[in-house]
Formats: sequence, structure tokens, C-alpha cells
Amino acid sequence: MTREFRKSAPEPLAPVSFDIPRPHQAVLANGLRVVIFEDERLPLVSFRLSFNLGDVNDPAGAMGMTSAMTSMLTEGTGNYSSRQLAEKIERLGAGISASSSDDFTTVSASSLSLYSSEILTLMAEVVLHPTFPEDELDLYRRNTVEHLKFQRSQPGFLAGEQAARLIYGRHPYATVSPNAEDIERLDRDKLVAHHAATLIPNNAMFIVVGDVNRDELIAELNDHFGGWQQGSIAGSDFAATPVRDKRSLTIVDRQGSAQSNIVLSNLGVKRTDPDYFPLIVMNQVLGAGASSRMFMNLREEKGYTYGAYTRMGAKKLSGDFEATADVRTGVTGDSLKEFFYELNRIRDERVGEEEMADAKNFLTGVFPIRAETQEGLTNLIVNQHLYGLPEDYLQTYREKVDAVTVDDVQRVAVKHVRPDEMAIVIVGDAGEVLPQAKEYAESVEIFDTEGKLKKN
Repeated sequence: MTREFRKSAPEPLAPVSFDIPRPHQAVLANGLRVVIFEDERLPLVSFRLSFNLGDVNDPAGAMGMTSAMTSMLTEGTGNYSSRQLAEKIERLGAGISASSSDDFTTVSASSLSLYSSEILTLMAEVVLHPTFPEDELDLYRRNTVEHLKFQRSQPGFLAGEQAARLIYGRHPYATVSPNAEDIERLDRDKLVAHHAATLIPNNAMFIVVGDVNRDELIAELNDHFGGWQQGSIAGSDFAATPVRDKRSLTIVDRQGSAQSNIVLSNLGVKRTDPDYFPLIVMNQVLGAGASSRMFMNLREEKGYTYGAYTRMGAKKLSGDFEATADVRTGVTGDSLKEFFYELNRIRDERVGEEEMADAKNFLTGVFPIRAETQEGLTNLIVNQHLYGLPEDYLQTYREKVDAVTVDDVQRVAVKHVRPDEMAIVIVGDAGEVLPQAKEYAESVEIFDTEGKLKKN
């Protein structure tokens, strides 16, 4: 018997509502900004103390300093050794961690709301009184150097390293990782000085989401952080990103590799760019998922790869657009042909109404799902405030996606997807790759896996 219901897709469900109140905001006397979102759905609380300080702010000649300082915050304080601190946090069933990115440094904590006061005390201990013990620093150096060795065995890292260098030039975004020599130069005195100079309240924001009382919480924050002294915020005078006017081909030679890791990239936009919403719709059509053009072409139709994607990397100061895939070595050239076909098609042809509807439905449908957990909601609120997005950003996100038109998509594709000036980076067997790829660019560079230029 014919099953008629299988002949057509089911109708979409009604949109999930996303109607959240705006958080409460305050500023402590020392300049620490506070954002509190009271959420009583679960007896949980999430804390984020974030600084407008990232790896781009490493001191000259001290690459990796911010990352090391951040990682060491939880490895010993004035009152606790690393082990004692870990045990105390574990007994509360809580978590405290610290990390840095290109643009920001964040100390995160989460716990049952019952233990929020205890966790705040420990956060203050970690942020204000780290001791950077010599034995823990030695362990950090050894572990990090081993991790750097591992990175160089990964094609994705090697491709990203070269793409960042080509797109960002002398801007700090061009460096994706320190090297072993940078890590070996780290010492305790430098970490102490960097901590004192950079982790300051007037360059920070404390974001709290969960089952809390705002007045009681602000009183506690004043108790723990009110005596934290302000400091001077260093200026950021970074080199401009380079202007590209033609394609380039860079090959990282991994002799005998059965695959080619391909990255095509050009300069993109920073997170606050007014084209952001048209761009994410365009990117959804082009290569953001398993139903996108890139994926359907290179995987489903051609069978060159397990997946081909595009990405908009929008950061605080700039950004990049990338198309990526891991393909069989023998089809490297054919894959480049299809990449450029799709990159030009999104610019030259108007997107179909069905593709537009599918892209918008995905973006607007998945958005409220991200806020279903407290951690997800916290991340949305943190990103909104760190990037200085509008106060109604979360409440109007879906409206702004829905407002994107077909003309908007083509306009931003023409403006921000620029095939004729892309950096082509391929990690693979240079002897096999070069004959297939050389026709796509005028200039060719070949590097080894240590990042050193080889004689062509």
C-alpha cells in the first residue's frame, strides 16, 4: 500500500516563542560593570567575569602571555594550592575555569544557587589573589610545548595558521599560536606583572544568569570585588590588515598525505558590522550546513569529501570568510573548480525563494533552542554584551533574520565573498597538489609543517 504521507515533508511546527526580559545592569564604584539576568526556572547560577583583554593584547615579544596567565589563575592562590582549590570546588559540585580568546579573557563559574556565595568567594580568590606557583608554571610550560607539537600534526591547524597569516598580515589576528620558544621564555615575575596590569575592574564585566536575587548579589559583589583597584587601560594600536588584489596559492607540504585540507579565505567583517544579518543568511545558503550548496555539490553530487563548508569568522576588530573541505588528494583540482563555481554563483545569481525560506527557518528556529539551557542563555547574553550589541539584540534577532531579502543576500555576497582575491591554502602532498592547483593563482608558496618556507 502506498504511504501518501511520505511523498511530502511535514508542515513546520509553530515558532517557539523567545520573549525574555532585559537584564538588570549596574556599575560598581570601581568601574566593574554588572549584568544580572534573574532566571528562576532551575536552582542554578552561572557567572562570567570577562575582560576586554585577549591574546591580541600580549606584550611585545611575549606571545602566549595572556593565555598562560589566564590558565594559571586556578593553579594556586593566596589561600589554596591548586589541589586544595580543585577539591573545594568539587565538594560543592561546582566548576571554575578561565580561558582567553583573541579578544577576551573570561573566568567562568557555575553551581547550584545554594552555593553561589561560596563560589563567588572562590572566584574572587582566583581573580584577585593568584600566586602563579613555580612548580605549576613549569608543568604548564611542559604540557603546552607538547601540545604545540601535537598541533603541528593536525592539517586543520596548519591550514588555519597560513590562512591567518595571509589574511591578517601584521595584525595580531595573524598569529594563531605561540611557539615553543615563546612558552619557554615565560616566567613567574612576568605573569605577576601582566596580571596586575591587565585584570582590572574598569576593563571588565561581571555577567550573572540564574536563580539569584539582584540586590543581594550586588551587595555580595561589592563585598568581594569592591576593594579591587582600578588601573590604566592600555591602548590598542594594531597594524591594518593587508589589501589583497589577487589570488595566492600556499601549500603546506605533507608528503604522502592521502588528503588535501583546503581553505579558501578573504578578509571579512567584524562582529558589529551592519551587514551581519544578511551575511549569516547568505552563509547558511552557501555552506553553513549539510543542506547548503557547498555540501550538496562537493559531497552529495561529486563525492569528493565528507563535508564542505563556509564560515563567517566575525571578531571584535575584524573577521574572515572561509570555505573549507578535506578532499582526496587526487581530486584537489576538481574540488577547487567546484569551490569557485559556488563562490561565483552566490554572487552572480539571485538565491531562490525556497533556499531563502529554508535558511531563515533554520536560523530563526535554532535560535531559541540555544537558550533552553542556562549555559546556552548565558553564552548568548555574554556575547551580546562583550561585543557591544544593541540592548534588544536577543529579542529582535529573529525579526532581523526575517527582514533579510534576496537582494540583501546578493549585495553582501558581491561585497564580502571575493573569489578573485582569495588566499588558497592547501595542506597535502605538494608534489601531487601543485600540478592540480597552480592554475588557480599567479603566485605559489610552499611551506613545511614547521611553518618554514621551502625553496620552490
